[in-house]
Amino acid sequence: MRGLLLLLLLLPPAWAAASSPSPSPPGRPGAERERAGARALAGSSRAAGEAARAALHYLNSRRASPSGLLALGQVKKATLKPVLGTGHKYYLQFTTEDYKTRENVGTCLAIVFYLERKPTPTVNIKCTYTKDQKEVQEDDQRFYQKLRQQTKPIIGSYIPDSYGNIEPAFESAWALAVVGSSYIMWEKSTENLGYFMAQVKHVKQWISKDDSIDFDYAVLLHEIPTQEMILCHMRVIWIPNHPLKVKYFCSSENQSAESEDVSGMESGSADGILNEREANF
Repeated sequence: MRGLLLLLLLLPPAWAAASSPSPSPPGRPGAERERAGARALAGSSRAAGEAARAALHYLNSRRASPSGLLALGQVKKATLKPVLGTGHKYYLQFTTEDYKTRENVGTCLAIVFYLERKPTPTVNIKCTYTKDQKEVQEDDQRFYQKLRQQTKPIIGSYIPDSYGNIEPAFESAWALAVVGSSYIMWEKSTENLGYFMAQVKHVKQWISKDDSIDFDYAVLLHEIPTQEMILCHMRVIWIPNHPLKVKYFCSSENQSAESEDVSGMESGSADGILNEREANF
């Protein structure tokens, strides 16, 4: 709760009184014009929704909790502030839902900063949760132990199927695909492009000799507003309460393999974890 209050203090005057900017601090020429340019956005606007989803993609990948995945509920407040010569900041307040059940599970405050010279948005986010987070951690542990006890690797295709169904045997693979894809979707998000995870085209589990859970995926991401389907191959290595390790490369479904864009290594990931290649927010 203290974190939320601190973040709330950072929110621009537009949230409380958009027409009353505070004086510019010394040594910051143009700061007054920046604040004067801040404007409220409708919560239903695409710009507010895409910024909120980018913040949740970031949060889901950082939490790395298959049992605690969050989806966007409703954007309650949104303010856009231009930062001269740098980019745009979005100040957001929105509700969240459980990714699987769609029950309301809390509220978040977020600052999403799209920098002109950096493709990946910078995110600062704090959330309150209605669900006991200790219970979420216990669910993750049960999820982890179930996968560790697998004697045969999970191998599957087209999850969900053409009717939107996910077989129980593939639910764990799907959940980890959402976690891993969240990292890709946050990293690829721009002020004009957002992403939903649409489908796992193929998945293969590797039975690890260490404590990690290890999956190879081919996933389809739905790009908004282009409506293009982006095919991403990714390797996800996960241990509860540890940073997620993701390596991926993506291409349009219409592009050839030779033109695939290779990118995206989560900070702290080991080199070479993608040695073998084989809805929705």
